[in-house]
Amino acid sequence: MKRSTNDTGLRRVRIAITGGTSGLGLALAREWHRRGAAVAFLARHREDVERVAAQLLGAAGIVGDISAKEQVHPIALQILGRLGGLDVLVNNASSLGPVPLRPLADTECEDLEVALATNLLGPFRLTKALLGALRASAAEEGGGVVMNISSDAALTPYPGWGAYGASKAALAHLSAIWNLELEGEGVRILVHDPGDMDTPLHRLALPGADASTLLKPEASAREVTHAILQAMPPRFAREEAA
Repeated sequence: MKRSTNDTGLRRVRIAITGGTSGLGLALAREWHRRGAAVAFLARHREDVERVAAQLLGAAGIVGDISAKEQVHPIALQILGRLGGLDVLVNNASSLGPVPLRPLADTECEDLEVALATNLLGPFRLTKALLGALRASAAEEGGGVVMNISSDAALTPYPGWGAYGASKAALAHLSAIWNLELEGEGVRILVHDPGDMDTPLHRLALPGADASTLLKPEASAREVTHAILQAMPPRFAREEAA
């Protein structure tokens, strides 16, 4: 799935999205696929990956779990092998930790470890494994963008959201430091809070929430896409406006 040097606009972009079979991740995979980008998406369950791959013809579906340390490098190799390089990485896969949500005093250490492994260590390891490809993209095409999906729970302490909020806060701070460290290399590490969305994760956290008050994942996907394109060279932003 190597891009053609004759292509223009988003057809020149290679993007990988974790948690790409539901919610915001699926909406992002559809949005970038619709715009003509080369898309690889990742999820844990093979049946979900195969279902989405059948819908997004030409997209690369990868089965894997970023919370498992031993799977990260094989996942990175599959992404690079299927796309022929990488311009954009979206770390979207998330874990709430304990479900139902509970106070920290009632949270098992193992549940906190799951949230940290998925929301912090997984994005760190995958970004690190793909950093060489992202550096090459930044040098050659002005790509090299990592978008880490955060939450308002990273800034606002909500009772019961301790594992999720703490892991997302750590991700946001890690991203800010890494962005400064990579500034001279052209790689950008971004963080975006997409807001409260009508997604399976939100329904799992708050089963009684009124879906009519929540953002649609498709609208949030367009916002995330806009933020990514604004960090890329102007020709990509022009493609968005076209």
